Amino acid sequence: MERRKLGRTGIEVSALCLGSMTWGTQNTMEEGHAQIDRALDSGIDFVDTAEMYPVNPIAKETIGRTEEIIGHWFAGGGARDRMILASKHSGAGMQHVRDGADISGATIPGAVEGSLRRLQTDYIDLYQFHWPNRGSYMFRQNWAYDPSGHDTVAVRQNMEDCLGALQREVDRGTIRAFGLSNESAWGTAQWLAASERTGGPRVASVQNEYSLMCRFYDTDMAELSLNEDVGLLSFSPLATGLLTGKYQGGAVPDGSRLSLNPDLGGRKTPRAFEAVDAYLAVAQKHGLDPSQMALAWCLTRPFMCSAIFGATTMEQLEVAIGAADVALSEEVMVDLDNAHRDHPMPF
Repeated sequence: MERRKLGRTGIEVSALCLGSMTWGTQNTMEEGHAQIDRALDSGIDFVDTAEMYPVNPIAKETIGRTEEIIGHWFAGGGARDRMILASKHSGAGMQHVRDGADISGATIPGAVEGSLRRLQTDYIDLYQFHWPNRGSYMFRQNWAYDPSGHDTVAVRQNMEDCLGALQREVDRGTIRAFGLSNESAWGTAQWLAASERTGGPRVASVQNEYSLMCRFYDTDMAELSLNEDVGLLSFSPLATGLLTGKYQGGAVPDGSRLSLNPDLGGRKTPRAFEAVDAYLAVAQKHGLDPSQMALAWCLTRPFMCSAIFGATTMEQLEVAIGAADVALSEEVMVDLDNAHRDHPMPF
């Protein structure tokens, strides 16, 4: 398994990252543990979670359950030093966590302690802010998000306060690195500048949605990533399962994400299914598994640190693991670029 640098931290992670957001709803504890074991055996040592997980659905009574499942794996003899563990601090609007409070210097210590307790570990390798307090373009909000009206002085002051709290956690040894999620180029640049002013932890990574069907990151964020050594951790690299082809022709497999989330978070559109047809045709033409093709394509991107995938079955996990050994020819890359030009941003 290829390993890649996590920003300027000195930490290296596997090019594929095991996502955990279904553990506790769609997956049992035992299934989550089996996924960890198989991923580690394959060379995937990077696991991503969040204090608000699991999802599908998000519910007050399940908040924190995914971290607890990982914690039970450690408590049951899972070697902590075999895993690079990432988690996230929820923020504005998540009413099930701290009543929807913004991320701040005041919330960070308690949030870190809560995650450590559930995870049954002394430290988190990568601690991420799940989304900006000021809002985000992500999750289809790009159609209506209005960045005007923000108090930029207050935004920058909050960043400095947060970095101070994070530095105290670094000093305590509870976190090793800091990352963002669902963030913009302006926001990431502001965090980098705040780190230079304060000496607080430097942003190591940004976890944003990225796939053949969602390529916002290709413009300003790509340039920032490459020039500032802030790699992308892509979530939904299979476009919530659309790129597997399993939803084509109106299919809704039992237990699938579509069966639980009828519009796939705004991704289920007529243009989306047309785009999937085009990508499936490329896979068929070149004798590739469509899931492996989509993941392998993500790994070719120059700003990619690690691609985060989720699996609800061991069969899905095995397919994803196999993507690490798939090399895409120039002919495949050209065909994928042509499909993108024909079907840009279908959701």
